[in-house]
Formats: sequence, structure tokens, C-alpha cells
Amino acid sequence: MMAIDTETLNILLDTVQRFVRDRLIPLEEQVMETNHIPNDVIEEMKELGLFGLSISEDYGGLGLTMEEEVKVVFELGKTSPAFRSVFGTNVGIGSQAIVIGGSDEQKEKYLPKLASGELIGSFALTEPDAGSDAMSLRTQAKEDGDHFIINGTKRYITNAPSAGLFTVMARTSDEPGSSAISCFLVEAGTPGIELGKPDKKMGQSGALTCDVIFEDCRVPNSALLGGIQGHGFKTAMKVLDKGRLHIAALCVGIAERLIEESVIYAKERKQFSKPISDFQLIQAMLADSQADTYAAKCMILDAAKKRDAGETPTLEAACSKMFTTEMVGRVADRAVQIHGGAGYISEYAVERFYRDVRLFRIFEGTTQIQQLIIARELLKEA
Repeated sequence: MMAIDTETLNILLDTVQRFVRDRLIPLEEQVMETNHIPNDVIEEMKELGLFGLSISEDYGGLGLTMEEEVKVVFELGKTSPAFRSVFGTNVGIGSQAIVIGGSDEQKEKYLPKLASGELIGSFALTEPDAGSDAMSLRTQAKEDGDHFIINGTKRYITNAPSAGLFTVMARTSDEPGSSAISCFLVEAGTPGIELGKPDKKMGQSGALTCDVIFEDCRVPNSALLGGIQGHGFKTAMKVLDKGRLHIAALCVGIAERLIEESVIYAKERKQFSKPISDFQLIQAMLADSQADTYAAKCMILDAAKKRDAGETPTLEAACSKMFTTEMVGRVADRAVQIHGGAGYISEYAVERFYRDVRLFRIFEGTTQIQQLIIARELLKEA
């Protein structure tokens, strides 16, 4: 994708900053209590083009480069991650398999609707017995004339309750290896799809996940991504490389919000007749958090630039995802500590973020999986 000009990017970033400050932050507590994003806010997100950040202008998106996308996500991270989750799958895992491996017909059919927000995409890879070990997935897609019949259960699927299109990884062969896994584009409402109850989660209220059950779900051959069997696993890994940089950028934005909340509180809260910001141990926690966040931001921008230059930054994406998700956990913990007892009370944003950020070390590849990827890439280069 071609980079947009600096002035246009700055206008977009300024617009997103104001949207986060004026519309989203005031709604954070309401969303936490109701587990629901207001419909009028979702419509505003569509008007801003947030659903199509990474989709080409040819299909109605903004067509941002990776570097431009992470800069936008830095700003979106300064509010509850549930808001970003509304369109996050359309920007990342819900659309990128089509961008990377879809046929021209599939791109023309689905990408404009994903870019506009008319259609919500959902990426169905994880299963009850296949999480980090994605190669062990059991969902089957059996050929039946000019159709495939899909059977299996997917678990913790983001945006599944509102999805209009599922990108489904399924086994099309009993042979071992990644070539046994294919990718299908399955429209919601297809007979044989059943949704489980929305999951009750530790945090990220408003970002809904649930099981997706396929029982004799019959789809045409045209649902096979790119019309090619055996490319599903490889496509999924490419999608996750990009998604990991997106999540890493979100963690940086949240860390910046947590630091801001901590600085404000430390300057206002008094003990021993002076603001706690005067105490060096409080200053040390603020300093550590700022240094962590700055290092993470530099790391992500470097990886994003490499991807835009045509490189395959699997190593850098794994480093970024591992470091930033661990980093934001440390920053959140310090923020609660700086707030003291208030940090444990739900009326303070840091309490909510403390729970919200815990998920980032798990989804789209756990910290431990990132460590394995990093080691593998190093050993491959040796």
C-alpha cells in the first residue's frame, strides 16, 4: 500500500484523538457496566473509516500502511480496548486472510462490506483442544460434490455474536502437516452454524466472544479461500504476524493512558503534607513505566517500517508482541500501586485497565509462543 501524505495522516490522527477523548473515554464506565457498545458510537466509527484502516482504497478502505496503522492504534489504545475490538477484526484477522489469499471475486464480494462496517468479520481458528497448538485443530471440512461440509467447534471467537462472516480454519485432509488445513469464508446464517452464549470474562467488557459450532454446515466450493486447499495454516500465520503488531501498538496506547492517569493522581494525592509525586519511589515507578513504553513504541515502529518495506518481520512481530504485552502488564501494576487503595476500586480507570490488559499476553499467540517463534527465527538464521 502507498503511504498517505503527512498532512492527511495528521488530520486522521487528530480526528481519532478527539473521538477518543470526547466520545469514547466518557463512555468507558457505561460500557463496563452494560457489556455493550452503543450503536450510535459504532455508526460514528464507520463514518470515520475505522473499519477499513487496513483495506485498500480500491475496496473502500483507507489503505493505511502498517506504520500508519500502528500510529492510529496508539491513539485508540488510550481508551477501553473494547471500543477498538468492535472494528479490530475487520482491520486485522477478520479481513486480512482475504486480502492476503482471497480470489478477486472474494475480495470484491467481501472487502467493501468489511471496510464500511456493513459486515463484521470474525477469525475462527482456536478450538477447545487447539489453542497454541493450532496444527492440532479438529474441525473437518469434507468435500461433497461442489460443496464442503464443515463440522467442529471453535472457541473464544472475537466478535462472533455480531459477525456476518467467519474465516474458518478446517482440516481438509487427514495427512499430517500444515497442508492439511484449509481456510473457508462462511457467512453467518448459513444452516449448520450455532453460536454459544457470550463468554463471561475477567475484563474487556463490551468486547464479545463465544463458541461457534459447525454441525453439517454446507458451504459451496467458492467459500474456499483463493480456491486452494491446504493454504489455511500458512495464511493464518501471515495474518497473525500483522495482527501482533496491531495488538502491540494497542498496548502502547494503553500504557500511555495509564501513565497519564498515574501522573495526574500522584500530583493530586497528598500524604505527609505533600503530593506523593514528590516521593522518589513513586517517581521511580513513573520513570520505569515511561522507559518501558518508549522502548515498546520504538520497537513497533521499526517492525512496521520493515513490513512496509516488503520484508517478512516474523521475528520483529514476535518480539514486539511479547515485549509490549508484558510491558503493559507491568505498567498497569505500577499504576494500581501508585493509586494505592484507590487503584483497587472500580471507579478508577486503572482498576479496569489492570484486568483488561491481562488478555494481551494470551491471545494471538501467548508470550511463550512468541518466545518459541523468536528462538526458532534466530536458530534459522544461524
